[in-house]
Amino acid sequence: MNLKDHIRGIPDFPKPGILFYDIAPLLAHPQAWSQTVDRLAEACAEHKPDVLAGIESRGFLVAASVALRLGLGFVMVRKLGKLPGATIPHSYDLEYSQDTIEIHDDAVKPGQRVVVLDDLLATGGTMNAAVQLFRKVGAEVPGAACIIELTFLQGRDRVDVPVTALIAYDS
Repeated sequence: MNLKDHIRGIPDFPKPGILFYDIAPLLAHPQAWSQTVDRLAEACAEHKPDVLAGIESRGFLVAASVALRLGLGFVMVRKLGKLPGATIPHSYDLEYSQDTIEIHDDAVKPGQRVVVLDDLLATGGTMNAAVQLFRKVGAEVPGAACIIELTFLQGRDRVDVPVTALIAYDS
């Protein structure tokens, strides 16, 4: 099955000149979504993870589904102030500003293997920040995965772990 057939391009979203790659049709098609989860589960299993982490918010759908398929736990990586209780933050630089992500302070234990997932890899800033955050708390991050990679943005170059992408767009 060609998963690209289930990705919808929406021009000028969220602003003019941007082509948004929408996974909603993929999620709505049970066979395509099942294949997506299977392919990501196979890629993640190679890293022998203890837990999977999903980056807010579409990454939650991806990582939670794959974690369930692999019989693993799931951890949320959220923007600052979105998680209740005690958290551990990590700030990182964007092109013209700074952002912060966080996880619960008990999300992972030192030495656990965490694979980070998201729906899309663009510039790589947030995925790299998630990798660094898990390292900050003593976890090992052997890899990352996503459904879509925008290869022309070279985000993979900012992430210092192997990244698996199921679909690539070159422009």
